[in-house]
Amino acid sequence: MRKTLRRIAAAALTSALLLAPVASSAESLSDALVSAYRNSGLLDQQRALLRVRDEDVAVAVAATRPVLNYALSSTWNLNNSGGVVTTSLTNSLTLSSSLTIYDFGRSQMRIDLARENVLMTRDALVGVEQNVLLRAVRAFLDVRSAHETALLQANNVRLITQELRAARDRFEVGEITQTDVSLAEAALAAAKSAEASARGQLMVAREEYKAAIGHYPDGLQVPPAAPLAARSLDEAKAMARSRHPDVLSARRSVTVAEMSTELARRAMLPTLSAEARLGASITDPLNIPGTTASRTAQAGVTLSGPIYQGGKLSALFRQAKAQTEASRAALHIAAQGVEQEVANAWAQLAVAQASLQASDQQIRANQVALRGAREEQSLGTRTTLDVLNYEQDLLDAQAARIRSQADQYLSVYSLLAAMGMLTADHLKLGIATYDPEAYFRAVKDAPVFEVSPQGERLDSVLEALGRK
Repeated sequence: MRKTLRRIAAAALTSALLLAPVASSAESLSDALVSAYRNSGLLDQQRALLRVRDEDVAVAVAATRPVLNYALSSTWNLNNSGGVVTTSLTNSLTLSSSLTIYDFGRSQMRIDLARENVLMTRDALVGVEQNVLLRAVRAFLDVRSAHETALLQANNVRLITQELRAARDRFEVGEITQTDVSLAEAALAAAKSAEASARGQLMVAREEYKAAIGHYPDGLQVPPAAPLAARSLDEAKAMARSRHPDVLSARRSVTVAEMSTELARRAMLPTLSAEARLGASITDPLNIPGTTASRTAQAGVTLSGPIYQGGKLSALFRQAKAQTEASRAALHIAAQGVEQEVANAWAQLAVAQASLQASDQQIRANQVALRGAREEQSLGTRTTLDVLNYEQDLLDAQAARIRSQADQYLSVYSLLAAMGMLTADHLKLGIATYDPEAYFRAVKDAPVFEVSPQGERLDSVLEALGRK
């Protein structure tokens, strides 16, 4: 009996060493989050979409400036008059310019509207960042849980193998029947199946880790103490209403809809514009000597506006008003949604904490019960099946603790995400984060020359992110 207990203790010690956190080369949760932030294709995509919206501001600004165009033409002419054929070549150059002088503020409103769309897309970028980091947290915890579960199942196989060996020894001396040996063999087969399943889950978790973080895990540290999210549920909900990107984006959407409604109303008003044109042409008769040159200049002011367009403008105005109402309803839905997410995460955190405490108590009680069952088995008052059942109860409790511990961490980070605080800046990951203002500042005044996303103003950011 003492030999069996020593084997159990040795197996438990081996498992503890394998699960021990700290090798200096092991990856921490912060390291995983940094890697996910740097390697996320979703973040790259959303940043590119944000730059698209930045350019909308440049397009709107350009509409307030003069438009200059040129036209070069060369025309060959053939004229047959009274049997006399003449040919000529006319070359002309035309420069034209137009400028909107006054349009009742529509141009400025389009600029403001484009800026609001930029801010709304920035909120969407924060939402994508939260999703990326939460996925990384979940992948990190899943790998650790799957690894610990696989070790637990492997240890269980070793223990049941020892039980089977002891059962066969006792069967040979006539202490137990073949039934007890068969029960141990069945338990061993079930344990091996569970071990294979746990290893498969570990392989699946590793693949998700690579997809979420950018590389396979190579030793993971125990997560640090989870950051404090909020002191009360009401405080968490209030922070979510003021900070969650979905709510902020919905508010921007209402502003955009209201501005679009006013823009649709002003579309019925006239526009005052100025035009200027310069032209020069040279006609060269090809079959007679002499050339003819001419120059023209035109300038004017035009007041134009709609009179009747079949009800189209009125329909667009009513459509914009309806869209505003829909946006306000969407804001209400978004606020309700984030409050529900906060409440769900808060409840899940409470459940996980209670489950973790209960699992610890259950493990301690099962360990005592298993020791007693083994002693009673040696005295002949317990069967092999009884001992195997107690071992399974202990295994279930240990597996439940692994799940509860992972659920506790995930609930905290889910609560942070529901509050709009699961960002690289708030988590203080210690890296240079993407600056959405950099590209906007480079293009907001509609520069003539091309500005690359990797232009001078973004070089320092991208270099700090390790993307150059």
